[in-house]
Amino acid sequence: MTYYRTHNLGELRASNIGETVTLSGWVDTKRDLGGLTFIDLRDREGKTQIVFHTDVAEVSVVERAQKLKNESVIKVVGVVKERQSKNANIPTGDIEVFVTDLEVLNNCDVLPFQISGDENLSENIRLKYRYLDLRRSQMTRNLKMRHKMIMSIRNYMDEKGFLDVDTPILTKSTPEGARDFLVPSRINPGDFYALPQSPQLFKQLLMISGVEKYFQIAKCFRDEDLRADRQPEFTQLDIEMSFIEQKDIMNEIEGLAKRVFKNVTGESADYEFPRMPYAEAMERFGSDKPDTRFGVELKDLTDIMATCGFKGFKSAVEAGGIVKAVVAPGVAEQFSRKILTEYEDYAKTYFGAKGMAWIKLTEEGVNSPIAKFFTEEEMNAIIARTEAKVGDVIMIVADRAKVVYGALGAVRLKLGKELGLINNDEFKFLWVVDFPMFEYDEEEQRYKAQHHPFTSIKAEDMQLFLDGEMDEVRTNSYDLVLNGSEIGGGSIRIFNPEIQSKVFEKLGLSKEEAQEKFGFFVDAFKYGAPPHGGLAFGIDRWLMVMLKEQSIRDVIPFPKTNKGQCLMTEAPSKVDDKQLEELYLDSTYNSEIV
Repeated sequence: MTYYRTHNLGELRASNIGETVTLSGWVDTKRDLGGLTFIDLRDREGKTQIVFHTDVAEVSVVERAQKLKNESVIKVVGVVKERQSKNANIPTGDIEVFVTDLEVLNNCDVLPFQISGDENLSENIRLKYRYLDLRRSQMTRNLKMRHKMIMSIRNYMDEKGFLDVDTPILTKSTPEGARDFLVPSRINPGDFYALPQSPQLFKQLLMISGVEKYFQIAKCFRDEDLRADRQPEFTQLDIEMSFIEQKDIMNEIEGLAKRVFKNVTGESADYEFPRMPYAEAMERFGSDKPDTRFGVELKDLTDIMATCGFKGFKSAVEAGGIVKAVVAPGVAEQFSRKILTEYEDYAKTYFGAKGMAWIKLTEEGVNSPIAKFFTEEEMNAIIARTEAKVGDVIMIVADRAKVVYGALGAVRLKLGKELGLINNDEFKFLWVVDFPMFEYDEEEQRYKAQHHPFTSIKAEDMQLFLDGEMDEVRTNSYDLVLNGSEIGGGSIRIFNPEIQSKVFEKLGLSKEEAQEKFGFFVDAFKYGAPPHGGLAFGIDRWLMVMLKEQSIRDVIPFPKTNKGQCLMTEAPSKVDDKQLEELYLDSTYNSEIV
């Protein structure tokens, strides 16, 4: 028996009736009924009702209990009795503890919000007082699930013979996609470390080192614009294996995903995860991470529009673009022009889409501002191709493929959510494979690696790569998608130094630049690199999807806001001039510059 507790507050049952127990925790709620005071005492494991009655405790004990404020920390000693008004909603609902002795360990000041109260709290208030927010039952549950998830991962990886190896946090800045967080070096004036965007280079070097099967729960950092499912620092499950092919690692990872999913959600995913090529995912869903819980797939109208009378569509096709549509089912009556304009404005926010046309199919016939530009035969062809029915609305976008996919993919998801087409109780896993090696950056007028420059090229596309057919080259890559969120992604790596150098060349890096950025990495491949590949899971995002949370911040203990700020600690913050001078940084800066 310890001084503070003999049992946690989710533990006592009817079998404990008659026992004298010691309990400690927070005052969750309190009800005063004259000489009788009821308190729900709470700790991490649950709640127990404790009772202060003058028939059992001294009057002074009852009086002190009546003065307690919510969230004060107390210790009580009492006797377990059968509860007269049982509570089936909590595990301890059959019993209550009649208190004989009370010790107030710490009083609570006025709370900024009630812990057991309004669920519609301002997120800023929650983040400012995160240590209070974490007391809330939802957040406590999320922390427990995070622990369970990570333990599931560690146990699985250990069973499969992987070694847990940590890699540096202070490392070299390399062009891997997002902007690096930089750390100035005091003992090397003018030089900077970078915080790792991922352990990518190190895990490949570990394969060259002969580790063969590696994993790590790694902290990663990316200085990029934030959103509901993205944070500047995040936790990643990093995995790499040697002497494997794509199917080997996908099978291994699928086993891991099923184990973790079962342990966190209690549900089973006893099926082989479907494989869908990237090109098919874009064609059908307008996304490389499609939510397959509902239909509303994209339909191609490019051939029909190539010779139509509507100039906007025809000119888009002549310029090398495409025309696609989605069908909003059964909303022709309820979708006013105002609502359709809102959908069009929403589509325009994706990759600069110029607009979205629509066609309503009503009992009276076709209703559309563009109907006059189409012959009866063309309109019938559009309706047949989209499989639209009376009561539906056809939504059409014409532009470059990237714009059309982005706009209609987003509209499709908006329709799915707003029309209730998605079964939120369903989980659907999907592998998306064969991603392009390169994508063209319009702003920088050059090709970039879509995943990263270490992704191996499919054997059947190698000649296309060597011939400079950049848009046609596919990779041995695979992303794992759950309910429309990418939870993990990886690839088989390049292990031939000549091919790796050729990729750098295609990306516009000179030999000198490649040597400066990746010289240590490429040099290692000269000393016997095995075939290898891997994958990384975003643990925070994966957990968010499994717990059906709307924000990644609800599964991270101490997250940042969309502006990258910690409201609790007020980071980032200014530092003393002396600290800057020690780092050889200019201490005279304009505080107005953002």
